[in-house]
Amino acid sequence: MSHISNDRPQPDQVLIDIAHYVLNYEIKSDLALQTAHYCFLDTVGCGLEALSYPACTKLLGPIIPGTLVPHGAKVPGTSYQLDPVQAAFNIGALVRWLDFNDTWLAAEWGHPSDNLGAILAVSDWISRTAVAAGKAPLKMHAVLEAMVMAHEIQGVLALENSFNKVGLDHVLLVKVASTAVAGKLLGLTQDEIINALSLAFVDGQSLRTYRHAPNTGSRKSWAAGDATSRAVRLALIAQTGEMGYPSVLSAPIWGFYDVSFKGKPFQFQRAYESYVMENVLFKISFPAEFHAQTAVEAAMTIHQQLKEADKTIDDIKAITVRTHEAAIRIIDKKGPLHNPADRDHAMQYMIAIPLIFGRLTASDYEDAIASDASIDVLRDKMTCVEDPQFTADYHDPEKRAISNALKVTFQDGSTLPEVVVEYPIGHRRRRDEGIPKLIAKYKVNLYRVYAGKQQTQLLENTLDYETFRNLAVNELTDLLAVPYPVR
Repeated sequence: MSHISNDRPQPDQVLIDIAHYVLNYEIKSDLALQTAHYCFLDTVGCGLEALSYPACTKLLGPIIPGTLVPHGAKVPGTSYQLDPVQAAFNIGALVRWLDFNDTWLAAEWGHPSDNLGAILAVSDWISRTAVAAGKAPLKMHAVLEAMVMAHEIQGVLALENSFNKVGLDHVLLVKVASTAVAGKLLGLTQDEIINALSLAFVDGQSLRTYRHAPNTGSRKSWAAGDATSRAVRLALIAQTGEMGYPSVLSAPIWGFYDVSFKGKPFQFQRAYESYVMENVLFKISFPAEFHAQTAVEAAMTIHQQLKEADKTIDDIKAITVRTHEAAIRIIDKKGPLHNPADRDHAMQYMIAIPLIFGRLTASDYEDAIASDASIDVLRDKMTCVEDPQFTADYHDPEKRAISNALKVTFQDGSTLPEVVVEYPIGHRRRRDEGIPKLIAKYKVNLYRVYAGKQQTQLLENTLDYETFRNLAVNELTDLLAVPYPVR
């Protein structure tokens, strides 16, 4: 038996590449930075809407009630001012709660704006600490740059590497991306960021159990907040000089590849630049799992067609849903749906609501609506089938389509023309159509929480890109704060 080598290896190249990117790459893409601006507005707006849901707000605030943190980070829409670790959890849980923030689809999917939990918490804390010391705070431009980088790290890792196929949740990528950009914001060296990233990979990773039948549950709404919180903690640990584990990915037997990735090293399609932010998918029209966005849009069209044909859902015999493989694997559900988290990841439910009511809102996943017996009757009439071309277009880097097609057959054998939607409104190919709707969505969410002068100041300071990016982080978070707790 040969002895075990105890020579300390060089860090895995994956760790080096991420650290080098966040410390040395210059974001020159105006499209990426301006898209990040829209992404910030939309993401914060999603968090403001989540404040209407007690299931979310019960998780917010300090771990120990009444804890006050001088120069701490503020949580938008609340009176909380917390340490950056807990603030990241709060912000991350808010923005992800309703499954309405942006999306990235590839071999792995996810929601890169989840990283804002870490980015905004750390940036605000740094800014408030600097102001207290008589120094200049960070500007929102730094937040936008960090968002572009976090999107890029999460998205590029996701392009060729499917974590869901080995049972791991995509929030692993949120933790890795947030650790890197938090480290950059905190001023860590390259070696310290590499150490922090190794700590993120050596952690036990979240299983996807809570995203799939029969265990779908509300943890999927705070899992990203948990990931961003952990990322900030690990970056702070690395800042103390705590050691890392250089071959955390490649070490035989004990490394991430062997333990969690079936022995396969990560594959990469492209280098880290600003591609992901430029091509990110916005959820604009519907708070629905993204693989169903185009199906919901098609269902809205059919709802109107039913009216024009003087038909009702009772006249429907069957609905064929032509879709892509990922949708079938994640959201093609039969049988009872137990909670809102279950329903917003059920293709048939997300189609049934607009067919019946002509809408799909976050409240439509709640028990009051779900108790309508006609929903399950309609669900049972639906069959999902994979279209290989839809699956190919989904993976095509030049298309990144999320195609769905609905065909309705009536009891008398007649049919409606199949309705096909390849790209959702939030897709880059429909960006000109989508941005005005995104701004309208942001305003609606802003009006849920703020009024009067505060509302006016927020609109004046956030809608214009140049004004926004030159605003101090702490000035914006002061505007986003409210003078009362949410619970």
